[in-house]
Amino acid sequence: MADAITAERAAPASLLTASVVYDAAPHGDAMASARAFTADFLAAAPAARPVPVEDEHVELAQLVVSELVTNAVRHASGLCRLVLELSRDALDISVLDREPAAPVLRGHDPGRIGQHGVEIVVAVCESLVVEPHPEGKRVRARLSLLR
Repeated sequence: MADAITAERAAPASLLTASVVYDAAPHGDAMASARAFTADFLAAAPAARPVPVEDEHVELAQLVVSELVTNAVRHASGLCRLVLELSRDALDISVLDREPAAPVLRGHDPGRIGQHGVEIVVAVCESLVVEPHPEGKRVRARLSLLR
């Protein structure tokens, strides 16, 4: 994990934004750190929105973050950046990495061991978008915070 974690007020669409950079090499630490970073970020949400984020949504956000960071660390080299953008009704979770190829949605296969990350993200999020980025790609998932 990089030493610098940034948190700042964002554009009007987002109430709060934070980002952190991870080195792809020690991937075991990156996932645990990303989950903790997400929980800490959402714990600060009452300062930016009228109600706290429910525990169920915190857990889903940690699951999505873990899956997206895992993909970046396993399939891209170098650094990856996790960006969290909180709005009134949703959390946008983005992971930027240096691999231009999009993650592959393999479809439901209960016999397959592993490689269900994108399937999980699609199942729990409103949307999943892969955008080209000058140094690779940005994978952005939107998690609803409504009941």
